[in-house]
Amino acid sequence: MGSGPGTPGTLTPSAGVAPTPRPLARRPTLFRRSKSDQATDPAGTLTADAGGSSTTATPGKKGRPTPTRKEAEAAARARAKVPRTRKEQAAAARAARADNSARVRAGMKSGDERFLLPRDKGPVRRFVRDFVDSRFSFIDVIIPVLLVTMVLSYSGNPTLAGIGSTVLLLTVLLVVIDMVQLRFRVRRELGRRFPDDSTATKGTTWYAISRAMQMKFMRMPKAQVKIGQKLPEHYR
Repeated sequence: MGSGPGTPGTLTPSAGVAPTPRPLARRPTLFRRSKSDQATDPAGTLTADAGGSSTTATPGKKGRPTPTRKEAEAAARARAKVPRTRKEQAAAARAARADNSARVRAGMKSGDERFLLPRDKGPVRRFVRDFVDSRFSFIDVIIPVLLVTMVLSYSGNPTLAGIGSTVLLLTVLLVVIDMVQLRFRVRRELGRRFPDDSTATKGTTWYAISRAMQMKFMRMPKAQVKIGQKLPEHYR
C-alpha cells in the first residue's frame, strides 16, 4: 500500500473526484405519523396498528347494521317476556305445560298419528275406528231407553213399569247381538283389506267392541266419518 501525504494508513480520494455522501438511515416513528403519511392523509383517516402498518378507519361506522325500529321493539318485548323471578318461571312452566296438553288433546281429537297412543296408531286401527263410527250402534240409544224405563217404573202403573222393563231387556239383547255381529264383520273386512298383514286381526276384536260400547260423542280419537259413509278401500 502506498503512503500519501496524509495520515499514514488512511486512504485519500484521488484528486479531482468528489467524495460520495453516505445516505442517512431513516428512524422509525412511534405513535406519530411521518411527513409522507401526513401529506397523503391530511384528514387523519389512516390509523397505525401494532405492526406499524396503516389501515383505513371509516368514521361513523359500528361494524354492524343498525336495527330497524320494528326489530328493536321486538327485541325489547322478547326481553320483557323472559321470566326473572322464581314465581314468574313457575307460571311460565305451567303455561307451557298447558299449551302442550292442549296441543296433544287437539291432535288426539283430530286423529293425528303423532299424538295418538300406541294402541291407536297404524292403518289397521284407523280402519277399525272408521268402520265402527260409520255404522249405527244400539249403544247410542241405551241412555234414552234407560231414562224412559225409569220414568215408567216410577209412574205407579204396573203395566207401564212392565213395558219399560221389557223395552230395556230388548235393548240390552240387541246391543249384545250387535257386538257379536260387529266382531265377525270387522275380522272379515280386515282380511279383505289387509291380506298381507298376518297380525291385522290381533287385538282388533276388543278394540272394536270397546269403541262401539261408547257413545259417539265420548269416543277418543273423535269420529272422522259419518254414519253410513263409504270407507276408502286402502288404508296406508
